[in-house]
Parts: sequence; C-alpha cells; structure tokens
Amino acid sequence: MQAEIARYIRHIRQNLLDNYRGMFRDRGGNMPYPFITPGSQQYADVLWDWDSWLSNVALRQILLEVGDEHAVKNVADYEQGCISNYLHWGGMDGWIPIVINRSGDVYKALNPYRENMHKPVLAQHAAFITQQNGGDGEWLRDKFYYLLTFLNNYRNHHRHNCGVYFWQSDLMIGGDNDPCTYFRPPRSSGAIFLNCMMLKEFEAAIYLAQRLNLQEVGWELQKDAEYLRNAIQEHCWDERDGFFYSVDLNLRPVEATGLHTGHPRDWDCLIQRIGVWSGFLAMWAGIATPSQAKRIVEEHYRNTRTFNAPYGVRTLSKLEKMYSIRASGNPSCWLGPVWGVSNYLTFRGLVRYGFDEDAHQLAERTIRLFGRDIERFGALHEYYQPENGEPILNRGFQNWNYLVLNMIAWIEKKSIISEF
Repeated sequence: MQAEIARYIRHIRQNLLDNYRGMFRDRGGNMPYPFITPGSQQYADVLWDWDSWLSNVALRQILLEVGDEHAVKNVADYEQGCISNYLHWGGMDGWIPIVINRSGDVYKALNPYRENMHKPVLAQHAAFITQQNGGDGEWLRDKFYYLLTFLNNYRNHHRHNCGVYFWQSDLMIGGDNDPCTYFRPPRSSGAIFLNCMMLKEFEAAIYLAQRLNLQEVGWELQKDAEYLRNAIQEHCWDERDGFFYSVDLNLRPVEATGLHTGHPRDWDCLIQRIGVWSGFLAMWAGIATPSQAKRIVEEHYRNTRTFNAPYGVRTLSKLEKMYSIRASGNPSCWLGPVWGVSNYLTFRGLVRYGFDEDAHQLAERTIRLFGRDIERFGALHEYYQPENGEPILNRGFQNWNYLVLNMIAWIEKKSIISEF
C-alpha cells in the first residue's frame, strides 16, 4: 500500500510540475492586472473568487518545492493581480463580482444590496499574499478602502438580526446546490459555509489593518468577528447531533396582535439538520471548541454511513434524501460527490485540532484519488464518485485539486504552505 501511495505521489508531483504554469494569465481586456485562473480549458481565461484564492495557496506549495529552476518570475504580480482586478471593479457600495471574464461586459448588480457577490475570501486571499511576501501590505493600501466597503456591504446588508450572515439568493454560493440554500426563498439561508468564511474574512482584515498601521480599524473589525463567533456558537451548533448546521431565517415577523400574543416566538432562526460537508468548516475556522471538535470527528467524520467514504468526504451525507452524485454543471453537483476542496478543508480542520490519524487517512485517500486519475487519464477531474473514485466531470480541472501537494508535504513532514 505504501509503495502505491509513493507511486501516486510521484505521478502527482510530475503532473503539477508539467501543468501549473498554465494557471498564469497576463493583463488585458477587463483585467488591468495579471492573474491566476483555475487552470482547465473550461475556465481558461476567467478570474473566480474562492478558486483563485485556494489555487494560489496550492501554487505557493508548488513553487516552494520546484525551486529556482522552474520558478515563475514576478509571481507576486499575478497573485496581487487577483485582488487588484476585483477591487478595480469595486466601489462605494462594496459590491464586487464573483467572476470576471477577460472579454465582454463585467456583470454589475442591479441592486448591490440584494444580490450575492464575491464570497468573503477577498481579505483572506490578500492576507495570504501579504504573509507570503514577508508581511508587507503596502501593495494594498490604495485599494484597502474598497476592501472595507466590501466588508461593510456584507456586515450591513447580509447579516440577520440574530448575528449570522445569509446568502441573498442561491446563485454562485460555492457549494452550488447545497439543499440548505438551493431553491429556497431569498435571504433565508444562514449557511454555515458563509458564516465560517465570514469569520475568517474578518480575522484576515484585522491582520491587514494591522500591517497598514490602521489598528483602530482593526479594533472595530475585531468586534464584528467576536459578535459573529458568538452567533455561530449560539445558533449553528446543535448539541443534539454534535454538528454545526446552517439555519433557516425564513420566519414570519413577530406581531403584537392576534391569538399568539400570549407567548410569541422568542427564537430568531431554526436549525437546518441537513448533513452538509461545510459543517466541518467550523473546525477549519477554529470556531469549534475542543469538545465540539471531538464529537464532530467521532460522530460525523468517521461515520461511513454519512460522510466518510473510501475516497474522501461526501459533500452531502449519504443518509440525506437529496443525496445524488449525478453529473451536472450550472449548478455543479455538491449533493454527495467527493471534491478536492472539501477533502482539503476538512483535512485542515482535522490537523488544527490534533486529529492526526484521521488527517493522515484523508490525505492518503486524496492522494490515491488523484494519483489514480493521473495514472489512468493523465489529468484530474472536477469531482468524483465517493465509493470507487471514478471521475464524474470536467477532465483537466486543476484549481484547488493542486492542494493535494500541501497534504503530501504534511505527510512527509516538509515545509507546508497554508492559507491565512
């Protein structure tokens, strides 16, 4: 078995070395700055929000390992360009697009306070780049205002009165057809995915403010972060199931008249007990307490009837009635297939809380998944069957799949590049 893993690691490293340069794009058209693409033909010349962030984390691991002989010149220009391109399309209203195509019109929201926008990973990506460049944040100073307006938009227009954040709609939410949001009413889904990302976004913005000597701004952001952390604990943690869930915000207003006035509801939301992989993000984001993390791992990560599959983490519990691994695009299928990104972020949470044996198991399963794919097809795919690792869709997909190298480095006890 170890010989097999070693062989797959060689295949993965060679594939990444041969192909990673295809993810760099020069400026032009709607892109005033060079940037990073997800790197497959389907996404050949576009800039995507959380894709570019996690692709950048993987690329830094690749560059750490390949050495000067294969290093990309001026890599920081491409990294910073991802942020600068997005902020170029920002403004006073704080709305920033999710995706930018090189040609054609860049979509601008008709109502910037009622439409989904760039996921809250913009500050995280900028903080990662700043860390990689020795902590110098001056490259961001002139555009930091637009990053703050972006956070203001989320804080003031995507936050429920109970403190959790919600999607404006079910469009482009990352896990496209997450049943907690997909085809639900607008502004009704306090998604655990969004809230975990939002907390990390505030923490990243605090770091950036400190690097720019804007400590007082950072203190205000710290209050937002603490408020959100408490709200997630209060509303998203389910003591009965031992897991973090999304919450339903689609409740009628409490009225002071009628037959219910004797005891109107005093809860702000209802928990959605739907087993979605993003519950594991509470460990990745450091929200879970040690006792909560223990329950999450023992009762959910290790449960082969729900999430634990031979090739990684099912994106939806197999016990859910909505479970499906049927290929689809727009939306991509997140109803059960294994994705490289969900494997990686779950792995990072396991490492963070000291579940090293589980992390090692998940890393090896991901190595086996991608190694077999490269050995048989000469490429990676977008997502896979959980039971036998067969690829389902989009041959040539690179993107966050390259984070498998960061997992390999952890197994081999080498230097590891990790996200902010």
